[in-house]
Amino acid sequence: MNPIFATPQTLRELAAAQKRGEARGIFSICSAHPAVLESALTALAPGQALLIEATCNQVNQFGGYTGMTPADFAAYIAQIATRCGVSPRRVLLGGDHLGPNPWRKQPAAAALENARQMVGGYVRAGFSKIHLDASMACAGDGQLAPEQIAARAAELCAAAEAAAGQVRPVYVVGTEVPPPGGAKGGETGLQVTRPADALAALELFRAAFLARGLDAAWERVIALVVQPGVEFGDAEIHAYDRPQAAALARAIESQPRIVYEAHSTDYQTRAALRALVEDHFAILKVGPGLTFAYREALFALARIEEEWLGPSGGLELANLPARAEATMLADPRDWADYYHGDPAAQAFARKYSLSDRIRYYWQREPLRGAVERLLANLSGRGELPLALLSQYLPLEYALVRAGRLENRPDALVRAHIQAVLADYAAACG
Repeated sequence: MNPIFATPQTLRELAAAQKRGEARGIFSICSAHPAVLESALTALAPGQALLIEATCNQVNQFGGYTGMTPADFAAYIAQIATRCGVSPRRVLLGGDHLGPNPWRKQPAAAALENARQMVGGYVRAGFSKIHLDASMACAGDGQLAPEQIAARAAELCAAAEAAAGQVRPVYVVGTEVPPPGGAKGGETGLQVTRPADALAALELFRAAFLARGLDAAWERVIALVVQPGVEFGDAEIHAYDRPQAAALARAIESQPRIVYEAHSTDYQTRAALRALVEDHFAILKVGPGLTFAYREALFALARIEEEWLGPSGGLELANLPARAEATMLADPRDWADYYHGDPAAQAFARKYSLSDRIRYYWQREPLRGAVERLLANLSGRGELPLALLSQYLPLEYALVRAGRLENRPDALVRAHIQAVLADYAAACG
């Protein structure tokens, strides 16, 4: 295991604290965007560790949609951390939904072989938190029985253990509804996992691990992924309903060292996030909500560019929203299955959807160049007008007026993302 990153001891201590009755948590950054990562790293409090995760579709031995292998992603995170003045030893790396999902159209034997290789690569690259998720059916599988899912997860755990050095990873098991990739819109009435089903799933995983001789690895299972009734879609947010999840919250109290991991917590209020942590959902995953904040800040800066610099002429404006629309229309693969309705509804979603499928396009040309031009145009004219800051970025305007934030475009974007992170930091104690 790559020794430059934090060990999983922080996570084991977190689970132990929860079992002592302490409402402690950690949030997990599920994004590879450099602006998001820089915002999170520069906001770290003294002594705080940052958990950053990559998914099987995003990062794998064939590059995933980021083009990065696990070793590439680890090097990328280390580089950004160092640039931000943060030691990589304060960063925990996690692998999310590691399983056959990227190869589910292949027969199970081939898909699982790829998954075993991927999991081993994650562990060797320094990822110390491994979410094993073999819940997706492969070609020819039919409906998977819970026992099959658990057995495949144990098979992947064996590959992880074989790749580990002296420092062994911790594991997360189980999955939420919907599967990785996010809700496709229109979901209603999410069902909170029944307590009996959660406990039964844990027992199946335990039996599968022990059947493979993975007793020691089972002692490092720290969390179970369930559905607490928290999700978001294209335009809707399913808020945490604490009374509805109360029985599920109590159920995990009977399990030593194991807490819950909550996925898709984006857009929950600070109070809801805190309630989740108090209810033993000690690991809170967030991703699209952070890139949504990034998009908000950039679109606000685009309006400032238009209002402030547009009338003067002689300057090529970035026209960022138009460039974003053109880039997404030129390659609809990453939004077409998620945004529905007539052309007007789809156009609205491409800009403003909570699912934030635009996050897949920021690093592509010509959109990347448009972002750079926007920031350069605004940076080259001195401080942004306070009146326009108040109009389009009122939260950041207040910080600038208070002397707590520099009136620079890059600082404004970072502060807008950090406002979301502040809710998670407060919730996690």
